Amino acid sequence: MNRRKNGTALVQTRTARLTMAALVLAATGALTVTFVSGGGKGTADAATSLEQFVPIEEVPPNVRDPRPTAGASTGRFTVDCGTNGNGKFSPDNPVAQPGIRNGAEHVHDFVGNLAITANSSDADLDAAGTTCRNGDRSSYFWPVVRIDRTVRSGRQVQQALAQTQPMVVCPSVGKRLRAVPTGARATVDRLLAELDRQQAAANQRMSASRGRIDAAFNREILDPLRARRATLLREITASVIAAGGGQPGLVSLVDCDVSYDDMHARMPDSAHRASATAARAANPRVQCPTVRDRLPGVPAGALAEVNRNLDDLDRQISEADERLVTSAGQGGPAFVDNAILGPLRAKRIAALDRIAIAIGRQAFRPQGLEALAPCRVDRAPNSPAAPSSAPTTAALPDPQGPNFELPGNTGGIVRPAQVLIEYRGNPASKVVPMPRFLRALTGDAKPTSRGPANARATWTCSGFTDRLSDRYPICPAGSRVQRVHDFPGCWDGRNIDSDNHRNHVAFADRATGVCPQGFRAIPQLRITVAYDIPRDVQVKGQYALDSFPEENHNPFSDHNDFVNVNSTRTMQRIAACINRDKNCS
Repeated sequence: MNRRKNGTALVQTRTARLTMAALVLAATGALTVTFVSGGGKGTADAATSLEQFVPIEEVPPNVRDPRPTAGASTGRFTVDCGTNGNGKFSPDNPVAQPGIRNGAEHVHDFVGNLAITANSSDADLDAAGTTCRNGDRSSYFWPVVRIDRTVRSGRQVQQALAQTQPMVVCPSVGKRLRAVPTGARATVDRLLAELDRQQAAANQRMSASRGRIDAAFNREILDPLRARRATLLREITASVIAAGGGQPGLVSLVDCDVSYDDMHARMPDSAHRASATAARAANPRVQCPTVRDRLPGVPAGALAEVNRNLDDLDRQISEADERLVTSAGQGGPAFVDNAILGPLRAKRIAALDRIAIAIGRQAFRPQGLEALAPCRVDRAPNSPAAPSSAPTTAALPDPQGPNFELPGNTGGIVRPAQVLIEYRGNPASKVVPMPRFLRALTGDAKPTSRGPANARATWTCSGFTDRLSDRYPICPAGSRVQRVHDFPGCWDGRNIDSDNHRNHVAFADRATGVCPQGFRAIPQLRITVAYDIPRDVQVKGQYALDSFPEENHNPFSDHNDFVNVNSTRTMQRIAACINRDKNCS
């Protein structure tokens, strides 16, 4: 546990600050946002403050690894996936917010899988290229760090929050379903409509929190909503299977979140430096009309062929997205249209025709599917909506300009000097291979609006890895700023995801390294990202993490996400190396 210079536990300081803030709110009713996390940040201020920074020498050593037992696995397997030299930046979060475009509301560095977006299927990931030297197609991604020598006043953020209506955002189920058998179509449509009604009802309740951020209130809405959605998705799954369809795999689409997106659009124009920069989208993506939600019920005899072609349509988009990354800067102004979009349209026409023919052999052939063939590339930002008092959420503009900026997340991106990806052993047992396509995350991007239970201290300096801080470190001369992200090292033995993206994995006991009952030790992923940040920038508090609007660069909102796309053979090799107590790569 981190302690301040005087030895007071940070968690005690946070508790005291929360208690005092609650009393102030109760007494005054004032518009105040209290950060329930650390980092010394007590108000919603889009600018970092020196209270959020700490000389690393003042952080006492607090990292203590359990002592290995006789049955331990102490090996280590490292993977070199580079430092995002391809420039794959995106505001998608394919793990925590699958299917939601711009879901992160901030920019991530991506290494590994070249094709991944919020909409990628497992088949897409498996077919993609990679930046990893050993062929690992896994995706590793984390928020970027920026240097911004300008600041915005806390009053601007408070004013924006006062006008903001938080909104419940849920992944679309209809757009990600596999082909629905004819016998289940009516039931599935009814259940999809009920999902929409539940989300609308949750948003109606959210109107009570207009102009404020209340983690406890948010949980009162999201927890029951998650339970109801889980029930409905199980009913959809049962209906599809009973009618002859395959397992649709919907658990990743259960969880919803509260979005404060509108805060960005309601910031004064002076805070929207991103909208004034050159219109160059970060990690341009191919946008195509969805097909899965446009199909009628599919006869049982056509299900396999229709699903093959739906998967093919997904892979076509992933291939085009990967080509956008790997061909950046090539050709003239018509290169994307001629070399990417034109061939993609032809492939989509063929796949859509095959779908229509397959259905038409046994039922009425769907008409007009060819209208879904043309796609476009996001090149320019969306226009933020004008401020108003209406309870609507303005669209977040795409990251843009030479620094891929968003309102509230501005300044030059600091490219990592080094990224170390390690798979590590367990001090109490041997490890079993991770299952393919396992999703995992560490930390919490929203400790303010969700509460700090899952947030983790990640910040340190090279040469000081015996200590981690929940504040931005100020490092001595010659030392690099580092972020150390440890992922859960235990797995439930069954699932590759869960309805909250966390329950299928777990952290081992900090003191013993033993996994919780019913969980098995797996290679524990650690990602260490190091930066060369000028010391004067550190001392002046001018570097910060990209974040959700309600976090406003809170260092305790640091997080990292991962999808395992290692081949089965490679993951077996990783586990064997670790269990033999070797260091491998």
